[in-house]
Amino acid sequence: FISINSECFMLSNLKTELKKLENPERAEILQRFFKTGKGEYGEGDVFLGLNSQQIKDIVKKYPNLSLPKLKELLKSKIHEHRLVGLIILDGKYKKADEKGKENIFNFYLQNVKNVNNWDLVDLSAPNIAGDFLFKRNKNILYKFLYYLYSFGNFFTLKFII
Repeated sequence: FISINSECFMLSNLKTELKKLENPERAEILQRFFKTGKGEYGEGDVFLGLNSQQIKDIVKKYPNLSLPKLKELLKSKIHEHRLVGLIILDGKYKKADEKGKENIFNFYLQNVKNVNNWDLVDLSAPNIAGDFLFKRNKNILYKFLYYLYSFGNFFTLKFII
């Protein structure tokens, strides 16, 4: 059992750990690479400049964050917050029973608009949405794809592919 206060504390610690590892030079490179400038596909994304090993090390410490706390991470403008949230969500999905997988898929679907860059799509789409939909009636898959298509942006279209 994790109390709401301890979860808030965990989320705050997670964000603090990410911030402490901030690398402005690498962040600048990532912001160019992920096209975050005005009018570019990743417009508005903010990077801290962490590398993948730093992200993995932090994720290991917070596997028990609840879906509401993961939603806070997914809503963040900071790319690494969303990345960490999706990695934790993927881990939860892999360990869940069928009902849990359905809950995580529905949560993912409700937050898919925040999966807005190619690395986030590549990390989460096959493992959560792909796995869940592969085992279901294809009508659910078609409805899901149409839902994504309705967003009309590059990443939801990449997600469909």
